[in-house]
Amino acid sequence: MSSTAVPTPSTRLGLPKWAAPAGVALLFVVAYLVFQGTGTLPHDKEAPQFLAVTELREWIDDHRNDNPLFLYFLNYIRLFVGLLYGVFQTTLYALGWPGITGVMGALAWLAGGWRIALVAVAGVSAFGVLGLWESSVDTLALVAVAVLLSLAIGVPIGVWAGLSARVRRAITPVLDVMQIMPTFAYLAPLALFFHIGAPAGAIATMIYSIPPAIRITALAISGVSPTAVEASTSLGATRAQTLFKVYLPLARSTMALAVNQTVMMALSMVVIANLISAPGLGGDIIRGLSRAQVGIMLPAGVAVVIMAVVLDRMLMAVARRDPHARIGRAGLAGAGVLAAAGLALIPVLPATWPENLTVNVVSEVNDIVRWAETNWFGVTTWIKDVTSAVLLNPLESLLTSAPWWLIALAVLLVAWRVSGAGPALTALGCLLAIALLGVWEHAMQTMTTVAVAVLVTLLIGLVLGVAAARSPRYSAVQRPVLDAAQTMPAFVYLLPALALFETTRFTAIFASIIYAVPPVVRLVEDGIKAVPPTVVEAAASAGSTSAQLLWKVQLPMARRAILLAANQGIVMTLAMVVVGGLVGAGALGYDVVVGFSQRSDFGMGFVAGVATVLLGVMLDRITQGADRRPSPRKRKLT
Repeated sequence: MSSTAVPTPSTRLGLPKWAAPAGVALLFVVAYLVFQGTGTLPHDKEAPQFLAVTELREWIDDHRNDNPLFLYFLNYIRLFVGLLYGVFQTTLYALGWPGITGVMGALAWLAGGWRIALVAVAGVSAFGVLGLWESSVDTLALVAVAVLLSLAIGVPIGVWAGLSARVRRAITPVLDVMQIMPTFAYLAPLALFFHIGAPAGAIATMIYSIPPAIRITALAISGVSPTAVEASTSLGATRAQTLFKVYLPLARSTMALAVNQTVMMALSMVVIANLISAPGLGGDIIRGLSRAQVGIMLPAGVAVVIMAVVLDRMLMAVARRDPHARIGRAGLAGAGVLAAAGLALIPVLPATWPENLTVNVVSEVNDIVRWAETNWFGVTTWIKDVTSAVLLNPLESLLTSAPWWLIALAVLLVAWRVSGAGPALTALGCLLAIALLGVWEHAMQTMTTVAVAVLVTLLIGLVLGVAAARSPRYSAVQRPVLDAAQTMPAFVYLLPALALFETTRFTAIFASIIYAVPPVVRLVEDGIKAVPPTVVEAAASAGSTSAQLLWKVQLPMARRAILLAANQGIVMTLAMVVVGGLVGAGALGYDVVVGFSQRSDFGMGFVAGVATVLLGVMLDRITQGADRRPSPRKRKLT
């Protein structure tokens, strides 16, 4: 039985392969020229659906204490989370800076030795030196509450999913949507149901950080050796004994990674939660963004990064440690001395960091930014103007002046061709929902910035990923840079973008590129490295040049990894472009920000958040479908 390629209509007629796509593209161009300016859906901030959501919020606020849903359920959740936050905050303030420094140093020593302890002590001290002690303590308390709740809910669900394939299949779509949703989208419904403040911020952070806890725990449990489980069962162990004596101990190191990722996600979200009045370092960053002053933002951004690095190093040290290895006497003694010293100094030293030990760099940083704007203004303005003239403006004009039905049809055909019928219908449904929500024009403007940012991100990611895959020395140099870049919360990337390009939509694009490039580089590098060496050697022995080897062998065989990189680049870029609404990106991101800052526009912000989720689902399904679908070269008839 022989295999032949599937004949396409163009090949049956003796036409080249590109004839059919070119013909379809020509039809769309003609349709655009004929119907240009008709069937558009301009933005109306007074749309009835916006006003209806705003009125719903007003009704909820008026009946928050007499409606049964709030009175007997939601209010109790809010009170419980608020009480938990109050306990953590009170405890941390009672310890003061000597106690927190000593306890954190002791925990770090127990986790990974004196070097990690030194990093922890220096990091905690840096919060005070930067003049952000109270804000840092508030952020630490909020992260602690969110992580505790995330693990309390996520780990049991993850264990259940790891033990049951049916449960895993059921929760996977929910987790997909939760991870696709940009961070802003969590805030509107939570502000609606849980009001604003620390409890709402903690719940928003918890929801955002739960997915990695569930996914990685499920992965850890499902990866436990079946032989060990069978041995436990054959010895008469109950299901509970097998779980606690076999599954959890063997999955310990991977579950420690789940804790690490949960903490990192919580730190990323806790800053954005300031938009619903959550306390902490986010307030300083948001204030700096609103005033376009990098000097206010930078210390808070540095404090967030330091907190992320300290917690990351401590948790990764726990994950890497041999579970059977015991902590030596020297380690216990060192940790004990640090903790005792910190606790003993609580009544002696003031609880808050002394003012004379702080460093104020606001004016100096602002002076440096002004110098950069003065000396680099020509270069950055040229880059911004060229990108706008060549890519942003033409694409935005095309998407906003074309009939909505023509864009929907084009997306349907492209998605069907790339990913199949299911993702295509999902993409069409998302676009129709966006049109019905009344935010079509702003959604198309957001699509413009996402498309340009993703294009640049993929180009940079491919170049750096290929270079790292083909040069171990370059990969070793690049790896710590990528590690640091992926540790930093998303908001931190706005600092250099704002310093270089002021408050424009290009600022959001630049920030989203440097935010999304690291995972794209890693995925491309891993995909190319995964190509079997025997295939590479065979191509090289056949006389292939280095360029031919890359284009004809490595890139095609790394197709799935590259498509996954594109998927991650799109999702992360979309999330960051929406955050860029704070620095002049406009469109849906700006609508969300305005919705939170101005009570009368809450409905518009809520709907814009929903539309952002729909855009994310649409783009994610198309790229994920392309990842799962075989390449055209492999589609055969037998």
